[in-house]
Amino acid sequence: MIDKTFTCIVCPNGCKLNATVLEDNKLVVTGNKCIKGIDFANNEIFNPKRMLTTTVKTTFNSMPYLPVRTESEIPKEKVFQVMNVLRTTVIKRQLKVGDIVIENVLDTGINVIATMNTEEKRYG
Repeated sequence: MIDKTFTCIVCPNGCKLNATVLEDNKLVVTGNKCIKGIDFANNEIFNPKRMLTTTVKTTFNSMPYLPVRTESEIPKEKVFQVMNVLRTTVIKRQLKVGDIVIENVLDTGINVIATMNTEEKRYG
C-alpha cells in the first residue's frame, strides 16, 4: 500500500490531496474539490512527468547561454539524465524560438527546443 500527499497544481484551488494505492492497485484520492485532482494524483503516482526548462551553452559572445525547454513533459525519472545531456550541449548555430536543439532526447520522443533567438546583438 502506498500513501502520498500532494498539492494539486492543475487548477487554482491548490487542493491538498491524499492518495492511497490499495493492494489491488486501486487509487483512492481524498481532498480534491474537482475531478482534475483525481487525474493529477493518478499521474503523480503511476506516471509522473515534468516539463524541463533550463539553459545550454552557446559559442556566441553576446549570448553565452540559450534558454531551452522540453516540448512536453518527460518522465520524471529521466529529468537528471536529460540535464546531464544538456550540460554537455553547446549551440554553434543560429536558432530561433521553437527550433529543435536536441531531437528525441534520450529516446523519450520529446524534443528540446529553443525558447529565445540566438541572433547576435548589434549595438550602435
